[in-house]
Amino acid sequence: MRLIAPKQGVIFSTMIAALQNRPAHRLPDRVRLQGRVLFLTEDAELVRRQLEGQDLDWTPAVKLRDNISTDEITPAYICYYYDETLGDFPYLGLKCGEEFPVTRGSVRGGGFVASVSGKRRGKGSSREQSPYAEMCAGIKLVVAENVERIYRENCQNLGILVTTDFSIIDRVRRGEELPLSAFTAGEGEITRGIIEYGGLFNYNVARLQGQVRVTSPATSPKPMTLGEKVLAGHWVVDLSTGQIGVPAVRPGDEGFVATDIRFSHEYVTPMAAIFFEQMVGPDEKVNDPGSVLFFRDHLTFLSEAMTPERVKEGLLDVALELEKKQRAFAEKQGVRLYGELTRLGLHGSEAICHSKILESHALPGQVIIGSDSHTPHAGAVGCIAFGVGTTAIFNSWITRDVRVTVPETVRVVVRGRKPDNVTAKDFMLEILRHPYVKSGQAIGKLVEYCGPAVEALSVDERATMTNMTAEVGGFTGYVAPDAKTVSYLMEYRAMSRETAERYCSDLSSDAGAEYCETIDIDASALRPMVALPGDPGNGLSIDELPGRVKVGIAYAGSCTAGKKEDMDMYARVLQEAVDRGERVAPGVRFFIQCGSQDVKRYCEERGYLEVFRQVGAQFLEPSCGACINAGPGVSRGKDEVTISAINRNFPGRSGPGQLYLANPYTVAASAIAGHITEWEPGLVPSV
Repeated sequence: MRLIAPKQGVIFSTMIAALQNRPAHRLPDRVRLQGRVLFLTEDAELVRRQLEGQDLDWTPAVKLRDNISTDEITPAYICYYYDETLGDFPYLGLKCGEEFPVTRGSVRGGGFVASVSGKRRGKGSSREQSPYAEMCAGIKLVVAENVERIYRENCQNLGILVTTDFSIIDRVRRGEELPLSAFTAGEGEITRGIIEYGGLFNYNVARLQGQVRVTSPATSPKPMTLGEKVLAGHWVVDLSTGQIGVPAVRPGDEGFVATDIRFSHEYVTPMAAIFFEQMVGPDEKVNDPGSVLFFRDHLTFLSEAMTPERVKEGLLDVALELEKKQRAFAEKQGVRLYGELTRLGLHGSEAICHSKILESHALPGQVIIGSDSHTPHAGAVGCIAFGVGTTAIFNSWITRDVRVTVPETVRVVVRGRKPDNVTAKDFMLEILRHPYVKSGQAIGKLVEYCGPAVEALSVDERATMTNMTAEVGGFTGYVAPDAKTVSYLMEYRAMSRETAERYCSDLSSDAGAEYCETIDIDASALRPMVALPGDPGNGLSIDELPGRVKVGIAYAGSCTAGKKEDMDMYARVLQEAVDRGERVAPGVRFFIQCGSQDVKRYCEERGYLEVFRQVGAQFLEPSCGACINAGPGVSRGKDEVTISAINRNFPGRSGPGQLYLANPYTVAASAIAGHITEWEPGLVPSV
């Protein structure tokens, strides 16, 4: 067993002078939370009454909303704000039945101190604007049956208390003092410390000052999964001396791991920059700027997607401030910024962050953190890459490490030979509807994808799987490097074979490594799938649809589906249409958006752009775009149907319409047919 240490020398600078004498105190042993309790119920009228001043006499018979995503807590357009103004906006996207009962300022004005919901609180995006908006509105306590990892960590990092103990609710309503231990019980040493110090920054200050010393894991050498091996190799033993690596870790071990790459985009960098300037100092420098990357990739098409009403509200101007703040901070700090296109008449960006990290930066065995839940994209080459919130990114600029609790590992084995029109996207839609995943049991787990059908996939297709680990709710997903990874590094990094093989050597799980669950999928039995509107877990085979579903928009792109092999798939279907003299069906708007300028050049070289033009598809420069309701391809009305190759279809994710998820072949074929249909090579789709 080889210890997988950082591939690049991790730099730990001396402590920033401004932090040497900064006070860092623990919270009192007992806390009193004074205020009302807001129950986020399925019944919109009950939510509305609470906002109007009526306290709900809640019992378990009153159904709470499950699966509240961060898209619902703070819809994408709310994230254009990055200061305390966010307190006006929590839950504006909360859908109760067919209604949205929360209005601007109603939560802040209601005097609420606690917010209660059901299962899978905070799923989806890693945006820290969500708990920060709640905090700025007065929420100091979140109660839910279970809570997604990134959202929970974001709450803890900000100082919001989180519990799954519903008995706390009545004690809060009675105004009782609560022991802080009620929120730290069962937590590991570091999480407990972060809660006790009221947030991650104060805890890290105490850690840098020597008030806190983290106990190294006492795990004896043992067989480990690849994910565990990478974490063990990056484990921070002593921050002040840069001592890295422990013999072994096991699930439950808690500590900090050194990062090889830290990246953020314009939704997150400005808020993190403000935290840094306010708490550390306006003239202080981030630790090792060469391993930090910024991206302008989310909002470059916003002017084309924002409604006139939003523009009149001034939201376009607010959103543009994000770009300005990130660019100014990058210049001041000497950080590489993959920016916006500047050529006349073009929108778009140099690359979507996930696309560029995989194409140009990620190396096997690295630890990568990013300000986006789809950071696991880079796990396609054997990285442990995971999303974190704003506070974690900001703190990593100081310490260059990030806290982790070693998760259990789920092994997903995909066997058999897939049909020609089935892709990695179908693998994921099948996995997402698996009872173990659908019930939330995979939340926070490492997910190891393996088996003959995974080994047969290209690195691009493996990235679709690791990317959508975010939808599984996993900590991250990865595929062990192999000969295809070696070839990928030779092509994308211009490495010699010897160098590429050295990076990939001995990067696999040990025989005898422990897994908490094994999910077996038979690829040969799969048919092209769709996920019905509302959740990526609503998967079924296309031939199981109850009737023909007419399409108004087809969207092919995003980090998940804007890679080179995705473009091969679109072109394969559309070339057949060109050969038959067919075009996009009347009434359908078809958008194809690439993930990076490298992918666009690939399309140009292969003649794909001409194929796309001939069928009437609109090709778009790189951007997250419609995937986050910020570009061409968003729906305008609730009855408009979109077939899309993106990764999630939560309510409002890409407009108010009905969003179906599917593989790239299906999206292209449906654009030509005018209704959702699977593609079969050489078969003319019925119209």
